Amino acid sequence: MINRSNRRTFLKTVAGTSFGRALGFGMGIVPALSTTSRAAQAPPRRIFAAGGGFVSSLDPDRRLLRFVLSLARVSSPQVCSLPTASGDNPDAIVSWYELMHTLDCRPRHLRIFGPTNRLRRFEEQLLSADVIFVPGGNTLNMLAVWRDQGVDLILRKAWEQGTVLAGESAGMICWFEQGMTDSRPEELGALSCLGLLKGSACPHYNNPQRRPAYHALLKQNVLGAGIACDDGAGVLYENTSLAGAYSLSEKAAAYKVSIKDSVVSEEQLPATILPRPS
Repeated sequence: MINRSNRRTFLKTVAGTSFGRALGFGMGIVPALSTTSRAAQAPPRRIFAAGGGFVSSLDPDRRLLRFVLSLARVSSPQVCSLPTASGDNPDAIVSWYELMHTLDCRPRHLRIFGPTNRLRRFEEQLLSADVIFVPGGNTLNMLAVWRDQGVDLILRKAWEQGTVLAGESAGMICWFEQGMTDSRPEELGALSCLGLLKGSACPHYNNPQRRPAYHALLKQNVLGAGIACDDGAGVLYENTSLAGAYSLSEKAAAYKVSIKDSVVSEEQLPATILPRPS
């Protein structure tokens, strides 16, 4: 269950976004902060992590992406895709622009692979973005490259300055301490990740192979307790606290998954169903 303190954080988070305003939040539900209070507060550190479904037929209206854009602190945010997990695949980069051009944002991307040149100033490009989006792919390879290039440290700095971090699949698990991944041949195994968020994470939880594999790793104490998300569902963190779950439909869910006395427990999180755009 989300406790009362987390509920207040969740309401404040949603009320402060254009998405929340469209749903009528902020009209007496959450007290407005004074100008002095806003100035004294550090920028919120927000991460939205989804099991999958951003770039699929599950979400033809791009509701997940619209929600992520609404979390930014500016209108028409600059959104940087970081497609390292796909090896900076050119087709994936083209698809990114085709996907984003219909939304109210300024899309761009950052390639890590390829010849080094003065145009690829990683820190400058990432820290100037309002939103950083990480698509799916090979998480193991992605994290290895990020660490060798110092991108992991830049992402932490971006998060601390208030840049929204988001993603699906590889872009879900990378933010946690641990994740379950298929990055190694012929196995679903554990992976140490960036550690911005506590615990472990499992994407594509509705896949029939994922749930039992995640449970097995928990029972073996290879992974600690964590969050699992179906395709079409995601979780929002503000700072390091779970602020809420969001879904495309009642069929897609997010869960807290833990283990006690060798018995795995699942707690389905109450989720806000993202409305279709009018």
